[in-house]
Amino acid sequence: MRGLDDTDREILRILLDDGRRSYSDIAETVGLSAPAVSDRIDRLREIGLIRRFTVDLDRGLLREGTPVLVTVQADPGTGKRLESHLQEQPAVEHVFRTAGETLVCTAAVTDGDVETLFEEVVDSVRSYDVQLLAETSWTPQLDQAEFAPDCVECGNTVDTEGERESFDGTVYHFCCSSCLESFQEQYDRLSDGA
Repeated sequence: MRGLDDTDREILRILLDDGRRSYSDIAETVGLSAPAVSDRIDRLREIGLIRRFTVDLDRGLLREGTPVLVTVQADPGTGKRLESHLQEQPAVEHVFRTAGETLVCTAAVTDGDVETLFEEVVDSVRSYDVQLLAETSWTPQLDQAEFAPDCVECGNTVDTEGERESFDGTVYHFCCSSCLESFQEQYDRLSDGA
């Protein structure tokens, strides 16, 4: 499995700055052809590094409610479920989940009605705190980051010797062929039993 090189990083920086840049514009900047840029971006999507292309809205220019920062302490074991629920709420923009089942999200709520964000999952919420937001900014950066996912089977860091495989449309990374085979066996066993 190939890691990131300087050209990949430069393409990612360009896309982080403007996800609508044409392949020919990117190609001119990084010194490749447009088809070569397209191939690299396709590879970065296949390995799961680029998940999607999206729009960064300036919500301050929209009238949609009061911008708030909500910190939620979820009941043990319910953080992932609560995270998924919050991500589906139209009022919620960003969601972060810690290992300790704390979630932080930004949202625009009407009439200060934060409770509507939790209506269907109120049983998962231990407590929450709400603060008014004066302003938000979202500036993802790449710097010199290396591609180093965790092996889904053993947890080791996957390097260039690792492997990747897709199961039901989800890409998984493995540090070695043994971990891939073990995961495949478990996956097949569970799929057969379902």
